[in-house]
Amino acid sequence: MELTIIKILFLSTLSFIFTVSWTPLLTRFLYKYKLGKKIRNDGSTPIFSLLHAKKSGTPTMGGLLIWLTTFLFAIVFYWLSLLIPKHFIGNLNFLNRTETWLPLAVLVASALVGLLDDWLDVRGKGTFGGGGLNIKHRLIIYTLIALVGAWWFHFKLDRDILSIPFWHSFSLGWWYLPTFILVIVATAFSVNETDGLDGLAGGVLLTSYSAYAIICFMMGKYDLAVFCAVIVGALLAFLWFNISPARFYMGDTGSMSLGITLGIIAMFTDTAPILIIIGSIFVLESGSVIIQVISKKLRHGKKVFLSAPIHHHFEAIGWPETKIVMRFWVIAGISASFGLAVFLLDRVIK
Repeated sequence: MELTIIKILFLSTLSFIFTVSWTPLLTRFLYKYKLGKKIRNDGSTPIFSLLHAKKSGTPTMGGLLIWLTTFLFAIVFYWLSLLIPKHFIGNLNFLNRTETWLPLAVLVASALVGLLDDWLDVRGKGTFGGGGLNIKHRLIIYTLIALVGAWWFHFKLDRDILSIPFWHSFSLGWWYLPTFILVIVATAFSVNETDGLDGLAGGVLLTSYSAYAIICFMMGKYDLAVFCAVIVGALLAFLWFNISPARFYMGDTGSMSLGITLGIIAMFTDTAPILIIIGSIFVLESGSVIIQVISKKLRHGKKVFLSAPIHHHFEAIGWPETKIVMRFWVIAGISASFGLAVFLLDRVIK
């Protein structure tokens, strides 16, 4: 048990150090090739465009730091475990078929799709005036990735259970497939909507993945806990450079991959309802967008918020960006703590 904890803490720390070390290389590359985010100004989002005009040109694709570090760690330590299996370094492998193959595959696959979206954005191509995929196309991509995951979980892993804390575990049968897809799409969409202020998505994802590292550890899924811890270390390094004023943004290559993977981990640990608590900020952000869209359609263009997602509403009423981010971090931390308490209490009761 002590060795497992050391492994988790060591690899998380090493992930932070490694990510910080290669960040200057990525930064020079992004600035050299002018891979900056375009702030669209087509009149559809006047408040957002006004508030964020100064950020136009800031490089995106910073999410590369997180998922590429995680991928390299998984591959390198896997091969080291084959070369020197009895050495301490060889025992740091966390890649195995039963726990981490699928999350890692989903992380990388969705990151590559997000990377393509970021590329379209910076080159001014795609479906937005400023480039990139629109929300409809993103939802389609999320759904396709979730569909593959749902098929794998249900037919390969024989999963069809959904557990509600303090209540009951339900066998959903084939209804597990649409439930799985809903969880993944909702999580991916919510994380993407949260990625709008310097450090906001990174900080909230940090608390979420930290909480799931603990959940996985408590469930005996130690390699999955290490996987989450490596992401946490890389996220900390990313935040070092993403705190206002951001040197670069996460981009869809980060938000899409980390959102979908977080949903996958929640389904793998059968804790989807607890994810709603841990990720309360994600729920708040996506909920504000949904409310805004419904209001504009049903109330002839009338808005509930000055701008959505809700962090832009707070910007519009005069809150400094750093105040919004810090307060959302505080809420995310409390939510993660409460979610962990619910998880542990549920295990005690059952």
